[in-house]
Formats: sequence, structure tokens, C-alpha cells
Amino acid sequence: MAIHPIEYRYGTPEMRAVWSEENRFACIVRAEVALACAASEFGLVPPVAADIIRESASRARLSRAKEIEVEINHDMMAIVKAIAEECGEAGGWIHYGATSNDILDTATGLQVKEALDLIDAKLRSLLAVLLERSLATKHLVCAARTHGQIGVPTTYGLRFAIWAAEISRHLDRLVELRPRVAVGQLTGAVGTQAALGEKGIEIQERMMEILGLSPVEVSNQVIARDRYAEYFMFLANIATTLDKIGITLRSLQRSEIAEVEEAFGKKQVGSSTMPHKRNPIRSEQVCGLARIIRASIEPALQNNTLWDERDLTNSSCERILFPEATILADHIIRLMTTVLETLTIREENVRKNLNLLHGINMAESVMMRLAEMGMDRQQAHELVRVASMEAIAAGISLGEVLGENKDVTACLSRNEIKALLDPERYTGTAVRQVERLEKRLLARHLKA
Repeated sequence: MAIHPIEYRYGTPEMRAVWSEENRFACIVRAEVALACAASEFGLVPPVAADIIRESASRARLSRAKEIEVEINHDMMAIVKAIAEECGEAGGWIHYGATSNDILDTATGLQVKEALDLIDAKLRSLLAVLLERSLATKHLVCAARTHGQIGVPTTYGLRFAIWAAEISRHLDRLVELRPRVAVGQLTGAVGTQAALGEKGIEIQERMMEILGLSPVEVSNQVIARDRYAEYFMFLANIATTLDKIGITLRSLQRSEIAEVEEAFGKKQVGSSTMPHKRNPIRSEQVCGLARIIRASIEPALQNNTLWDERDLTNSSCERILFPEATILADHIIRLMTTVLETLTIREENVRKNLNLLHGINMAESVMMRLAEMGMDRQQAHELVRVASMEAIAAGISLGEVLGENKDVTACLSRNEIKALLDPERYTGTAVRQVERLEKRLLARHLKA
């Protein structure tokens, strides 16, 4: 019986597979095999035994390990016994010189490595969509908003580009954190490697080389959880970017703004009681699940404050944190990619909102031109501010008010005022910024 929504509602099949019980078991088996092979190269395990373990360990089954766990009440030793049963006399060499967390934390490293590979690919797909939309809309001028109020113009291309740049930084962070979080260890009961003798460091390095993981430099019984805290903060950072995008799209889909709209199927129902509704439910889902992902940070940080060489308080917590936060993060990356791919931009409403204030939002343009003409900048600001307030109060265009102001007309003709109030002419370097960013990010992240 499914209980958690990630079992039936949220998540991609590939990321669910990474954090499945079956894959967890398989990663533990891989770690045990790598240990046996590495130890054999340094004379601690007979090469013949290592060969048998390498060939036979994959036959071990999770179901058998669970049967054994019922009897002995120790999950790791149950797996060791289940593997050993498949290896005959060589089974006695399974888990040689290791403690439980050498294997369990290394298995986590393998899962994190797989998860980061999937997230990397999805972030690149999202980046590609954002760049595509940015280029397609680089000339689409729209009303920018600060404090929820219409400001000077921007472009949709620049808006998409800003999001693309943020996703690119997440890809940079992924590269940087990978060797710190996709790690394994073989350090023994309290970190001294005493059970492995003088070759402990070399065996650990070789074991991780076999597995494709970074070895820890030093450890106690468990890998220090600052590494995992960084991983969860990375996921939370991604989630917050997607949350930000979702909030913007939801705002722009408001009926009174209506500049964008999520894709809406022909038979899709928006409300059980209001038949007309077309709600931004995918963006809302992204924003909602982002809260759960961010909530993983606090317990992840607390997992680093274990007693002495370790206690067990992190274990139960991480059984939930890793699959939940990772699966949900992966899910909302994919979901937001779909939202942006299929997003409709209603250009007629973009133009309507751009001109909604009848030029008042172009006050800066006039102020700067007056300053260029020799008027004191602060004087120009006050002059245009007063004119803007007058236009708002009278419900007329800023151009009408400015056209009657002698201080303004002494510097500017009516045609010049009209041109200065044209939002299409006041987008600065927005197009160049988009084009420069596209070249840089294509070269950095999307070479293929």
C-alpha cells in the first residue's frame, strides 16, 4: 500500500529508482565487492576469494537479507550474511576490516553520484529551454515591476536570461560539490583504520577508485555530515530558483495581467465549481514542493552534530531526507521545464500592460534626457516627479503634462518628449545582454 505521494504522484521513474530499496541494496553489494577486490590487491583478502565475491555477490537478494534481519535485528549484518551465503567459503571474507557505516555511507555516495548525474542532465535541459525562450523574446518589450508596481520597461528575453544565468550557477555548484558529496570511506570503527593495518589508506583509495567515488581524507565512524548538508542546501537552492520562477509566472497569469498562461488541455478541468478557471497548477505545485525541499536543510545540519565518534540519530532521519528531497527536487526541475516549454505569452496583453500608465512609467527616460541637456539631475527628478503625480491625479498621459511645462519644452520638443515616452526605445542593453549570455552559457554548459 502506497503512503507517501512520491510513491504514486511525484517524481520521475529514474530518480525513484535511484532511491529505491532495491538500488540501495545493490549499492551496498557493490561497496562490499569493491572492498574485497581492493583488499585483495594489498594482500588482506585472498585473490581467489575476491574473484568469487566479485562473481557471486550480485546473486544476493534483498528479500533474503530481510529474512535474516528479522532474526538478528541488524540491517547491515543481515546484508553481509545474505551476500556471504552466495559466495561459499569466500563469504567469510565479506566486510573484512569494515564497520557498517563504511559500507552504508559509501552506498549513499553511490546513490548521490547517480542522483547528481540525473539532476545535471535535467538542469541542462531546463537551461536549454530558458535560453531558447530568451532568444525568441529578446525584442519583446514588457513592463517590469518593482514592489508590485509597474516600472520602466524590460524584455521577456532578459527575464528568461536572468533565470538561465541562475540555473547555470547551479550547474557550476554541482561540479564543485560533486567531489565533496559523492564520497565513500573505509575507516573502521572510529576512523583509525586499525583493522586494516598499515595499508588502510591505500585500500580505501583503491576501493573508491573502483566505485568512482572520492575517498574521505579523514573520518570517524561516519562521513562528516557537513558534506550532506551542502547537498541538501544545493537542492534547496535549486528549489528556490524554481519557486521564484513559479511565483513570477503565477503573478503574470493573474486575470488582470494575463501576459502568460500555462498550457491547458482541451479536456482539462480548472475548478470543481467554477467552470471557467484555468489555474497555474503546475507552477503552484513547484512552489509548494519547494517548501518541502527547503525544509530538509535544518535536519541535515543537525545530522552533523553527532555525539563523539558517532551516534545513530542521523540514520533514521536520512532514510527520509535523501529520497524525499532528491526525488522532489528532480520532479520540480522536470515540471518547470515542461511549464516553460509550453508557456503561452499573450503579446497583446504585454503591450496593453506596457502602455497601461500612459507614459508615466517612462519618467526616468525624460529625467535622464533633461540631465543630459544640462539640467541639474535632482532638479530634473523633482520636475518629472511632480509632473507624474499631476498626470496620475488628472488621469491623463505624462506627455500631456510635460508638453505644457515650460522648463521641459525649453529643452525638449513635443516630438522628442513623445520619443522619450516610447517604451520600445528604452530597453538599454537588454538585447546585447541576452546575446552575450547565450554565447557564454552555450559554450560552458551546452557544447553538445
